Amino acid sequence: MESNYISISYEQLVLAALLILINITLSWVLRLGLSQSLWLASLRMVVQLLLVGYVLQWLFTLRNPGAILAIALGMTAIAGTSAVNRSRRRFRNVYWNSFVSILASSFLVTSLAVLAIIRIEPWYDPQYLIPLLGMILGNAVTGISLALDRFMEDLVSQREKVEALLAVGATRWEAARGTVKEAIRAGMIPTINSMMVMGLVSLPGMMTGQILAGASPIDAVRYQIVIMFAIASGTALGTMGIVMLAFRALFSQKHCLRLERLRLVK
Repeated sequence: MESNYISISYEQLVLAALLILINITLSWVLRLGLSQSLWLASLRMVVQLLLVGYVLQWLFTLRNPGAILAIALGMTAIAGTSAVNRSRRRFRNVYWNSFVSILASSFLVTSLAVLAIIRIEPWYDPQYLIPLLGMILGNAVTGISLALDRFMEDLVSQREKVEALLAVGATRWEAARGTVKEAIRAGMIPTINSMMVMGLVSLPGMMTGQILAGASPIDAVRYQIVIMFAIASGTALGTMGIVMLAFRALFSQKHCLRLERLRLVK
């Protein structure tokens, strides 16, 4: 398929930015008080995306696997921190637990996708490795943050029920099994919902970008299917990992609930 890629100039970006005036006008007419937030959000988005674009352009020229892995680790550390920052409650080593969960899940799934499915040569080609890892990390952050927050909040709200089960001889796993299941379910629901309507209600950004860049729609769809399966697996593994680590942190080996280890962050 012949490529008919159309480059976007900075002048065209300025014209596109005028579209935000629709939102600002609606905010002004309806007195929503969002005008300042819209300007700030638009400015931050443009600056951040342009910076990312220049960084990726430089990154794609790298052929040093050590440097690329270091950047991947940095992305993972930021993702792990962001997942915890979305929760109101914290416990000791929660950031480390989040990092371990997202590192293990994202690197495992990305490695399988790169080495066994797409079969990139060399395996550390940043043009494929970094965007794929970034998409897996972005979705894993959502799953981990939802699951972690749900698990801690449910333990607090259902404290009496859990402690009653422990008091009558239930093990910590028996007492917390329902809470663990609901937390993992909560973390996976956004990805499942996205997969259910993909192609019918929404066209994924990656697939749309490939088509606009001149790729065959069938090739773009195949890539999107691979990526969605990788995202689903990475989210599931990361979600399960953080919930199980939180379970170990908030229940002692003597089968006691230790909610005093939680602290509320305002």
